[in-house]
Amino acid sequence: MSGRILIVDDEEGLREALAEKLRASGHDVETADSAESGLGRVGKFCPDLVLTDLRMPGMSGLELTGKLKELKPEIDVIVMTGHEEMSSAVDAMKAGAFDYLVKPVRLARVEDLVDRCLREQDLNRDAAEPAEAEEDGEEAPSRPQIVGRDPRMIEIYKMIGVLSRNRATVLVRGETGTGKELIARAVHAHSQHADEPFVAVNCTAVSDTLLESELFGHVKGAFTGAVGSKKGYFELAGSGTIFLDEIGDTSPDFQAKLLRVLQDRTFYPVGGEQPRTTDARVVAATHQPLEELVEEGSFREDLYFRLRVVEIAVPPLRDRRGDIRDLAAALLARIRRDTGQSVERISEAAMERLEAHPWTGNVRELENVLTRAAIVARGRTIAEDHLHLEAAPASYDGPREGKEDALDTVIAGHIRSVLDRAGGNRSEAARIMEVSRSRLRRLLDRLEMDVD
Repeated sequence: MSGRILIVDDEEGLREALAEKLRASGHDVETADSAESGLGRVGKFCPDLVLTDLRMPGMSGLELTGKLKELKPEIDVIVMTGHEEMSSAVDAMKAGAFDYLVKPVRLARVEDLVDRCLREQDLNRDAAEPAEAEEDGEEAPSRPQIVGRDPRMIEIYKMIGVLSRNRATVLVRGETGTGKELIARAVHAHSQHADEPFVAVNCTAVSDTLLESELFGHVKGAFTGAVGSKKGYFELAGSGTIFLDEIGDTSPDFQAKLLRVLQDRTFYPVGGEQPRTTDARVVAATHQPLEELVEEGSFREDLYFRLRVVEIAVPPLRDRRGDIRDLAAALLARIRRDTGQSVERISEAAMERLEAHPWTGNVRELENVLTRAAIVARGRTIAEDHLHLEAAPASYDGPREGKEDALDTVIAGHIRSVLDRAGGNRSEAARIMEVSRSRLRRLLDRLEMDVD
């Protein structure tokens, strides 16, 4: 799940490292070197979340948190500090911070926390009253709008219609950025339980223990820090939908527990002895070749068949170029509404560039390109020189299912850095990255990284 994030810190190195990490995860990120500067950017950028240092020259992060909660209470704040003091933690939480991190912060931990915050925002929106009317008096659309007239997209629309009449488990497959979550939301929104919550969980963003706690809940004392019992998303979702993104990256232990949920609709909270039941529909998604994972033994075959009751394959954008014009128009309308920019059209020369681009990042990349173009455009038209299109990587030789080269370079660099810190120990590197050792091995194999 992506969001708009503002990072406020007077330490340039940390500020840029966090920005790079979160951008690589698909978030729209801006930075500021002081609380005063950050506060000034809030109005135009409209962040979902602010990460701020606690102690900075001038206004402190604590003061910034208070002002944000007064002016924009819907914006969540995560406070970071190099001083591990109870008083500062208490003050930050009292001021309304979502959470509190002690430096040096682990980038993976920040990413996990950001994802949890955005998920909770999304869950709160689902539980809120129906969307208010737009300012111009038009009613806001109540269902996710998927754009495309490609024959494969038409088949997806038909399947969503079929799924509206039943509660079958769904497996959505496609490359990163193709809109798998949007498909899942559409399945939910057109179902008979659309008024129940839709809960999206990125299975790669959290450790196994946290993933189980988030989904199944926990009882008091189940682990260090479990000061009270907590209901999990399967219980909170009621008869709604649980969307499990990147299901192929989960551990065998978690897979066994999910299989129980799909088989008999029961689960156990972490540390609990009494089973609980759920009526939620499960929609899972992956860009991984699950058949290969089953063959190598890292993914349960029985779970694979339980998830694949109905399969929806989302085509990459490069394979449905005829939809780019419609997609660009729809995205531009949303960008205009979200940013307040006055851009209304795309020049023909710019559109031709968009149609010729390889789009290794799919629809998500298209949205990012158009957002930047809308911001830098001076008038009402996006021209060719407003587009910032990354050249296809030298290794890119056409469509390759399930692989996004632009992101692979960033991922490989991060893995090498972690392995260096771990002295080449893969188990330690996997622990630092908070992934399973088998997940790290698959990444090394997929990226063709020759490491000893």
